[in-house]
Amino acid sequence: MTTVDALRINRVPAPIRVQVVDNLRQAIVDRRFAPGQRLIERELVELTGVSRTSIREALRELAAEGLVKTIPNKGTVVASVSREEAANLYQVRSVLEGLAGRLFVENATDEDRRRLVDALRMVESAAATGASVLLAKDHFYHILFVGGGNEELRILISGLDARISLLRSLSLSVPGRASQSISELRDIVDAVLANDVEAAAKACSRHVELAGAVAQQLLAGQEQGKQ
Repeated sequence: MTTVDALRINRVPAPIRVQVVDNLRQAIVDRRFAPGQRLIERELVELTGVSRTSIREALRELAAEGLVKTIPNKGTVVASVSREEAANLYQVRSVLEGLAGRLFVENATDEDRRRLVDALRMVESAAATGASVLLAKDHFYHILFVGGGNEELRILISGLDARISLLRSLSLSVPGRASQSISELRDIVDAVLANDVEAAAKACSRHVELAGAVAQQLLAGQEQGKQ
């Protein structure tokens, strides 16, 4: 799929602003827009087919998510995440996701557990067919967080999602990481099905920590390359 095809807005019932934000966010997460790349409103208008007002509103929302930033005399650019920022993000996410795993075992219904198993199968299928593993994992996490029954925790985690997605797409680009990630998700599901609270919490935290280690190694290499 080309950048033009991916960004073009379809005239469907969902609000145009929501579509623009979603499409631009996905382009950034997929690295079709690279870190540091300047985002020119006129070009985005041409790519998406929407008004400049819609583009400006979308860029403001993406700035609030930490995906873009405004630099004096340069304009809006795609934000980058430093190795230190990545370490901090993964540290927080590890704690929150460990709690999410614990709460899921304690509070999830049988239907929630079935959905989590189905979500894992979707991730496995995505990896096997070349579909987006990242999107399939997003669905897995959605089931995990909602099934835990703590809405405040879900909101806290969603606030980190955009920047974490940037790092997840980076780590999943490493050969072999996708299959290892799926193995880690299986450990989470196995702990859930065994009704083991501690094992589920540990598996969730470990999954984040391992992904974080891969992302930080890549970022360290990128930072050294710029020196």
